[in-house]
Amino acid sequence: MTMAIRAAERAGRSLARDFGEVENLQVSRKGPGDFVSAADHRAEEIIFKVLSEAYPQDGFLMEEGGAKPGTSGRRWIIDPLDGTANFLHGIPHWSVSIALEEDGRVVAGLVHDPCRGEMFTAERSQGAFLHRRGRLRVAAGRGSLSPVVLVGAPRKSEGDGKEHLFLEEYGALVHMGASPRRFGSAALDLAYVAAGRVDGFWERYLQPWDIAAGTLIVREAGGLVADCDDDAVDPLATGAVLAATPDLFGPLKDALRPVRGRRRGA
Repeated sequence: MTMAIRAAERAGRSLARDFGEVENLQVSRKGPGDFVSAADHRAEEIIFKVLSEAYPQDGFLMEEGGAKPGTSGRRWIIDPLDGTANFLHGIPHWSVSIALEEDGRVVAGLVHDPCRGEMFTAERSQGAFLHRRGRLRVAAGRGSLSPVVLVGAPRKSEGDGKEHLFLEEYGALVHMGASPRRFGSAALDLAYVAAGRVDGFWERYLQPWDIAAGTLIVREAGGLVADCDDDAVDPLATGAVLAATPDLFGPLKDALRPVRGRRRGA
């Protein structure tokens, strides 16, 4: 992970400079409620340069640059700026996410928060860590405290009903006694589950670069991760993720299950 950490730190410094002058960024509309800035591209170019020079045979899957095939059986999955809307509004909650996939399995990942100087890392079967600070573990039972669950809301789409499903599932979480929050960076939200700062995370309609690193970090910190609808399905394939502490995972699935049943029966 040494080169990935180096790449994330360099990209983070570039993003931090742009964040200080966010009003001067050139911003173009990429889709409904989804923006891409010059900062995204600069950060991605930095990460790609560092990793491609170190590992020229590896493939890449990048949010801005798309897929670049390799010959080594390894692939880097990169989100140079997760939380673009926060970034563009001057909200200091955004991150850099880098994961390494080998023969179709994510084997290493990191989520870097330049604003707080935090680097969350994990390697398969080696545990998860807050870089230079120690091992990560998901939260233990919090007794009578209401569980804090981070959520992600879909962008409004014409007639597809995504926002209605979100509101129903959000209501189900509130009804079970959870305290939902929306922070706006899926990668960093997952890292917070791993660090024990929150108890769970749930979101649909994500991309592999949003969650490849974060889901590994949660698992290596002792948490459970699955597709929102089917535990046997890889959430990287569907973009529907539920991650939580072992004691909360089952109750969250149970709370969301009636909503899924109604939608399927509709």
